[in-house]
Amino acid sequence: QVQLVESGGGLVQPGGSLRLSCAASGIVFSIYTMGWYRQAPGKERELVALITVGGNTNYLNSVKGRFTISRDNAKKSVSLQMNSLKPEDTAVYSCNAHRAGTTYWGQGTQVTVSS
Repeated sequence: QVQLVESGGGLVQPGGSLRLSCAASGIVFSIYTMGWYRQAPGKERELVALITVGGNTNYLNSVKGRFTISRDNAKKSVSLQMNSLKPEDTAVYSCNAHRAGTTYWGQGTQVTVSS
């Protein structure tokens, strides 16, 4: 069975940092594009960052320079380092694995940025 399990969410003050991690099992991790999505209440889910099989990365414009996505194929994990957090970053962050017509999702982890 395929599982993506996120961790690292929590409450942080504006300007603070969090590191999210996603551990995968049941897939050949190295052949999947990995991504982090987020969804705030009342808003559409949006792609925050992705990293390809070859290690190329793409970011949502509003997080460029603040967030960094990375992957460790040996550990079958993908991380999202989030710095200089803003209240607008508050959302449920979900891990995604995609290959061709197959997509898997984690259950999500809550990130709240508030004073």
